[in-house]
Amino acid sequence: MTALCESLREEGFEVAGFAEPAASLNALRTGEFDLLLSDLMMPGIDGIQLLRQALVIDPNLVGIIMTGQGSISTAVEAMKTGAFDYILKPFRLQQILPTLDRAMEVRRLRVENVRLRSFVERLTFESPRYHLVGEGPLMRKVLQMIEKVAGTDTTVLVRGESGTGKELVARAIHGNSPRKANPLVTINCATLQEHLLESELFGHERGAFTGADRAKPGLFEVAEGGTLFIDEVAEMSPALQAKLLRVLEDRHYRRVGSTQERKADVRVVAATNKPLEDEQKAGRFREDLYYRLNIITVILPPLRNRREDIPLLIDHMLRTRQIRKALYTVDPTAMGLLCQYNWPGNVRELANVLERAQILAEGDTITKDDLPENLISAAPQSTDAQAPESPDALDGVERRHVAEILRRMGGNKVQAAKALGMSRRSLYRLIDRYGLGEDTARTDEERIPTD
Repeated sequence: MTALCESLREEGFEVAGFAEPAASLNALRTGEFDLLLSDLMMPGIDGIQLLRQALVIDPNLVGIIMTGQGSISTAVEAMKTGAFDYILKPFRLQQILPTLDRAMEVRRLRVENVRLRSFVERLTFESPRYHLVGEGPLMRKVLQMIEKVAGTDTTVLVRGESGTGKELVARAIHGNSPRKANPLVTINCATLQEHLLESELFGHERGAFTGADRAKPGLFEVAEGGTLFIDEVAEMSPALQAKLLRVLEDRHYRRVGSTQERKADVRVVAATNKPLEDEQKAGRFREDLYYRLNIITVILPPLRNRREDIPLLIDHMLRTRQIRKALYTVDPTAMGLLCQYNWPGNVRELANVLERAQILAEGDTITKDDLPENLISAAPQSTDAQAPESPDALDGVERRHVAEILRRMGGNKVQAAKALGMSRRSLYRLIDRYGLGEDTARTDEERIPTD
């Protein structure tokens, strides 16, 4: 053990070695460790029992078992306990370094996921409908950025294709900021002509233009103390861009038709689906405003670039955007098609497809027949017209979907099979195939007939 510890230190690892399993558990209780490298055979307790107790202390610990008695049964037992991998002795240090490096990366991701999940649970949302949903690496970056900027007054620019959820980011920033008790006001620059947009933003005095029969406060006044979300900011005319720049720089503005200076205590979150760099180079967007908005940028990825989040989004939308009282589920074939589609309309298009599917579904399970024809025809085809081209990709989708239904049903396999629209025997096959449970034994209540 001493020689292994020294060799690992020479490779840059911080190592603590213990001859007794009890001593290692005591160290885990008082310090923070990333990786447990344990022998299988030890006096009093074996390595699998030690790992089981260690994971109670730190569930995110990554365990590797060393054994000179390698067998399939030993490996299976170690993996069921939660081991990341096992190493056969004797070995050379260089042989195991790649395994240790991968284990350390798994540890980093586990800790990051816990931190991110803790943050997401602390986020304040207006309602379940307005949650930001996603656990993939691209959405983790978005959530990390929101976490950093929400508590400040800094102007934020949200960039992304139409339908990616830019307004949800603005709502999350506002709802988790010191300004959350004050208004969040939104405006879309693409929906108003220039003179109307100026009046909406800054207000106008009576008689400022034809039809202005009374004074009207602008949205900067309405949002006083809160947040103003300016969507499609690239649609502003150069003249309005100059006025917006002034508000951002010195917090002053004038109503249309007024000479009186007003002060704005408003945080601005702007959004665009256009490449502002190109707009600026083409002379359609002011360079100074571009740099003023581009201090903090949140980039929302298109849905096609975060397919791992699609099952989570589907589950979320079916729970928060119900058409009827029934809670709908999606069968594996339909789920595979939904995950393969490129979603040019992004999350907004997904929401519309699911609304349509709930209306058309026979019963409470959404099938391929309930999906739009353009979505089905866009799926890659193999020699079997009914089968997706990538079985591995579809397996991953199916595994996540079945795991999510099992989680929602509290592990009850009878209810999960019903929700999935399949027999219990089929569900058990999937559980065994994807390793979704340590114990898939049939209880008397769930026993499957063998005939």
